[in-house]
Amino acid sequence: MTTPTPAPVERVRIPREIWVLVASAFVIALGFGLITPVLPQFAQSFGVGATASAVVVSVFAFFRLVFAPAGGALIVRLGERPIYLAGLLIVAASTAATAFAHSYWQLVVFRGLGGIGSVMFTVSATALMVRLAPPSIRGRVSSAYGSAFLIGGIGGPAVGGALGGLGLRVPFLAYAAALVLAAALVAIFINGHALRPAPDAPVLPVMTAREGWQDSAFRAGLVSGFANGWANFGVRNAIIPLFVAANIGKEPWLAGAVLAIYAGGNAIGMNVAGRLSDTVGRRPFIIGGLAVAGVATIATGFATTFPVLVALSIVAGIGSGALNPSQQASMADVIGRDRNGGPALAAFQMSADAGAIIGPIIAGALVDSGSFALAFAVTGLLSLLATIPWSRARETLPREAVLSR
Repeated sequence: MTTPTPAPVERVRIPREIWVLVASAFVIALGFGLITPVLPQFAQSFGVGATASAVVVSVFAFFRLVFAPAGGALIVRLGERPIYLAGLLIVAASTAATAFAHSYWQLVVFRGLGGIGSVMFTVSATALMVRLAPPSIRGRVSSAYGSAFLIGGIGGPAVGGALGGLGLRVPFLAYAAALVLAAALVAIFINGHALRPAPDAPVLPVMTAREGWQDSAFRAGLVSGFANGWANFGVRNAIIPLFVAANIGKEPWLAGAVLAIYAGGNAIGMNVAGRLSDTVGRRPFIIGGLAVAGVATIATGFATTFPVLVALSIVAGIGSGALNPSQQASMADVIGRDRNGGPALAAFQMSADAGAIIGPIIAGALVDSGSFALAFAVTGLLSLLATIPWSRARETLPREAVLSR
């Protein structure tokens, strides 16, 4: 008697709607990168100094932070897809208006309004992925989405620098067009039917931030989100160029190379952790990513040669890359695909935005009053401290998601 051969388990595929969001993320990040090299110069073209030009950068993040709760409430009221589309179109309109600003204060207002639209589409995009991603591949989905943003963000500044040669206003118009294109992709290829629960599914209440706070993984996610925003979205972009110029060399390409190499390490960490966190679990990669990035960040402050700084940037990039998809997947596990989690996701986004705003300010003050080593030490220590709540948090990867693979 022969033993029947078990049927092969079909690998879970990423849904088409997710690939639409990934393509949209690439277009958005590419467009955002277009204006990155020219925004400070454009601000200074109105006769202001470095501090005032930095305000133009910060006002965008500030408006993202303060409008996040309202963005989460709008998702509850109107749904993820309408808020995603509205957010993209608001940023497109504000960016086009920025191109035609005739004064510094017009520039500040138009750029700040873009932050409102930005948090709308950021939170709703995360909510869409929570709804659409199969639980067994949430890490892989988060990795694909993050990689699209990463690749677009790397390519954008190069294109933006070239477009800036045609005039400082041109990249803003190109970015506005990219946002309209991204909105069109989602409007055409993601319809409301994909987001509706099954007819026999129970109607679950919206997950609020207060309810999320009862979950140890959600609380830990707020801490790691803040630390990640502080270190990797704030301090690294703001302080590394200054550190390179002061300690390594003043050639502009050196700082750009260090940031690009860090992004390369990010890509490695994302792709490895994104897949393995769907089988091994979320916590190992969150804790490991925070620890690796934290130690590498502390060591960065003592780098005295370009090769050493490159090596540390790769290590830090791998660490933060391992953290991000695992952390996003964990938040999706907490909320679940059958619930609207707009308010809870808005709170998580606020934690990262708060870190990105506060981190550069504190680090800059530490550089002025102490040293670069002190600024990087505090930043790295914050990442290490963020491992503590995760060491006590529950593992969110659903057991049935592993068994279904």
